[in-house]
Amino acid sequence: MSFRTNSSQQISFTDSFNGLTSREQKALENSWARTFAEDIFPSINKEPFRALYSGSASRPNTPVNICIGALIIKELFSLSDDEVVENLMLDPRYQYALHTTSFEEQPLSDKTLSRFRKRCYDYESAYGVDLLHGCMTDLGGKIAKMMDISPRIKRMDSMMIAANIRKLSRVELLYTCVAKLAIHFHKNGQDESIKGLEHYCDPNDYNKTFYHNPSSSTEEQLKTILEDADRLLSICGSDYDEVTEYQLLVRCLSEQTVVEGAVRRLRTKEDGGLHSGMLQSPSDPDATYRTKAGKEYQGYVANLEETVGSGGSVVTDYQYEQNNYSDSQFLKDSLERTPPQEETVTLVADGAYSGKENHDLASEKNIRLVNTDLSGKAVDDILADFEFNESGTKVLRCPAGHEPKSCGYTGGKSQQLHVSFTREQCAGCPNKDRCRAKLHKRVSSVTVSIKAHERAKQQRFMGTEEFRSLFRIRNGVETIPSMLRRLYRADTMPVRGLLRGRIQSKRL
Repeated sequence: MSFRTNSSQQISFTDSFNGLTSREQKALENSWARTFAEDIFPSINKEPFRALYSGSASRPNTPVNICIGALIIKELFSLSDDEVVENLMLDPRYQYALHTTSFEEQPLSDKTLSRFRKRCYDYESAYGVDLLHGCMTDLGGKIAKMMDISPRIKRMDSMMIAANIRKLSRVELLYTCVAKLAIHFHKNGQDESIKGLEHYCDPNDYNKTFYHNPSSSTEEQLKTILEDADRLLSICGSDYDEVTEYQLLVRCLSEQTVVEGAVRRLRTKEDGGLHSGMLQSPSDPDATYRTKAGKEYQGYVANLEETVGSGGSVVTDYQYEQNNYSDSQFLKDSLERTPPQEETVTLVADGAYSGKENHDLASEKNIRLVNTDLSGKAVDDILADFEFNESGTKVLRCPAGHEPKSCGYTGGKSQQLHVSFTREQCAGCPNKDRCRAKLHKRVSSVTVSIKAHERAKQQRFMGTEEFRSLFRIRNGVETIPSMLRRLYRADTMPVRGLLRGRIQSKRL
């Protein structure tokens, strides 16, 4: 299928719009379709999607801006793919919004949208490039301009998104992986190879194993499941390395069990190797585990960046990852995507996005990072008054204005500086207790760090009226996760897997 641009951007003389009565035309122009047709649809950048199609002379594709526009409308009105296709054929508002009133036949079929999503999925799987992300963020920026929202104030937050899987115990997880591989043999007519394991192919076997047996038999069940798993591995040998069910069983056994003296048993904390990236369910191998605010989560996490102004707010960037991805890393990724800003941009986020490294990275892009909370222990306010050189490797003056006698920088993660003053300078200084100065025979010593200095400055800023104003702005971003869960059912997305979830998250 070859790529083509959409040439039907203007109303023609033979356009079906001209066949409407003046009353119908007026009603159409007063509807949502006009805003979409004039502001949203022309802003869809279709050129990056050229990579999805061949350059040869073959059947042309359905115009990309029509596909993306239809997907946006689909979510605006909570429609299915079939309903969008039907409405485009029968409703002039949809045709007007997508600039298809001049088409002899509407360009969407029952498979158009699913095939377009599949092309985007395959392209990202092969090349690691999310074309839809670029399109949506570009569109978000253009919408912000239309709404006259200044890009100088942004806010950021993340939200957990549950995977569409059932929570399994470790024994249930092992059973499920064994059962899936046994069913694979059965479906391929290899029942003779799994003689004695046929019960795994029975749909009622799961209930018989876990709900119809007394809890006292759990150890015996586990022993049997592990023995069956080893038997399946020996049957497979190296002939099933490309089979998904085999790969999942091998992964599950390597993560959940250890072999001691030719006997397989469950892995314990003492054995080590337990981590958040372990397989949660064979139905969604990408899902990860995380605890946050005392709650347990299985699935994914989305990071949302919103541009804020007096005229409203628009989500202008987002990211979707496994849920063991940290907020700090989300910020780093966002800053990496962001070009240097001509005017200073203020980004307001909570304490999970804090840290000197993040502040330095933001400063390089002319972005002022403001954290509404700080993780870790508070430091004494006096540390904000130490004066450092630009690189943060030398103290120039203490809060009392004294220049140090010598200064040594340790570097590493601590980035501490061991500073020496004359004994007289610190002995009579009212700040000596707050600076924790140590008096020696001839000198006094103070240990400080640029990290503590920056933290003290942030703590001081948090007491200002400007900070309180930014704090109120930051709170508004909390409404987005609530809206995505209530209106768009983010925690019950009908897909599984990281890449499919990313594509589905575009609709949120």
